Amino acid sequence: MINKLVIANRGEIAVRIIRTCKKLNIQTVSVYSEADKHAPHVKMADESYLIGPPRVQESYLNAEKVIAIAKEAKADAIHPGYGFLSENAGFAKQCEQAGFIFVGPRSQVIQKMGNKIEARSAMKEAGVPIVPGTEDAIVTVEDALLHANQIGYPVMVKASAGGGGVGMQVVYKEAELAEAFTNNAKRAQSLFGDGAMFIEKKIDNARHIEVQVLADTYGNTIHLFERECSIQRRNQKVIEEAPSPFISEATRLEMGEKAVQATKALHYTNAGTIEFLVDEEENYYFLEMNTRIQVEHPITEEITGIDIVEKQLEIASGKRLNLTQQELSIQGHAIETRIYAEDPSTFFPSPGHIDIFQPPKGDGIRNEIAVGTNYDVTPFYDPMIAKLIVHGKTRDETIALLKEALGQYKVTGIKTNISMLLHVIEHEQFKAGNTTTNYLELYYK
Repeated sequence: MINKLVIANRGEIAVRIIRTCKKLNIQTVSVYSEADKHAPHVKMADESYLIGPPRVQESYLNAEKVIAIAKEAKADAIHPGYGFLSENAGFAKQCEQAGFIFVGPRSQVIQKMGNKIEARSAMKEAGVPIVPGTEDAIVTVEDALLHANQIGYPVMVKASAGGGGVGMQVVYKEAELAEAFTNNAKRAQSLFGDGAMFIEKKIDNARHIEVQVLADTYGNTIHLFERECSIQRRNQKVIEEAPSPFISEATRLEMGEKAVQATKALHYTNAGTIEFLVDEEENYYFLEMNTRIQVEHPITEEITGIDIVEKQLEIASGKRLNLTQQELSIQGHAIETRIYAEDPSTFFPSPGHIDIFQPPKGDGIRNEIAVGTNYDVTPFYDPMIAKLIVHGKTRDETIALLKEALGQYKVTGIKTNISMLLHVIEHEQFKAGNTTTNYLELYYK
């Protein structure tokens, strides 16, 4: 088993990983920037090392410094969490070459799935449906116009190396395409070092539904059912739930089987997520694969009783999965809301000093927290300050519990999106399960 783990991350996911490490008697090493010297993950770890100035390029994205700290701390493994270096194939390779266990898939698989054009091709070969679109990279506006006309508007212009909603845009008519293609290609080149683009057909009234998978190094692969992640702003998830209130049991079974099929075809190991777009007739299409733990993993843990971080660490340590698909079942319903330090109307970040931070408490309520009372939210990082997860026997019961829990929150000194979250879950369309990716555009005015 892993003895000492460096957590190459910050915030609530670092705290989350430390919690499971304590359960498994794994020593933990936190890294922190100058802006995070008072952060909870720094205090909780057995050891903590300053990694650099506040800017991510000089701290949490500094792969060489992470490796150096791991060597200094005499650690034997590195967990990247999500974001930052988590899907950086180069970093994973550096860990492998330096002799550290990387808690995630092999670097070659991260590389393949990080390139969305390659990922589409791999999924098609594995027998997984993909959204109609271009097979190869598009480098000129002329080619983009040609392919978009063949596919039919509206289309999605996407950066092959993009992520988190960056480098993608819906284009509704030919007159808008040239500008959208050029701007997103430039942005992708600037942020990811790769300006390759591709075009997909836009699926109207789509749902964003993903399947959690686990795979060990012995070929054992299972799925932990699906999560509905359709409520988004700026192509980033805000509310997630498990299971999906939309798909039928037959579609659930089929999507799970396809996700396992794809995972095996990739010779994938550790935790991962196959993301799908699902149309109104329950046709589903591969969107992307996240080769890391997801922000929304707690709702899957709640409905399965499985600690996904624990499984990550066990698999990375060379242990076999001690679960079979037949042993798994869905237990109740779970919903996660992301609590952001942001204006609930404009969604602009709201950094500042938190005077009071009081999360809700009670049966069925789980908090994953990155801040506290008398704490500074800096402008340097993602504005998510906490996650609220609730678990009930039914979806209706869970929504009622979520409303109660959100109402208990007390945060002063900064703006948060809590009022927006309450507005969403109190809406009749949400209660009915009509949660498509354009939900906020339609129902949050």
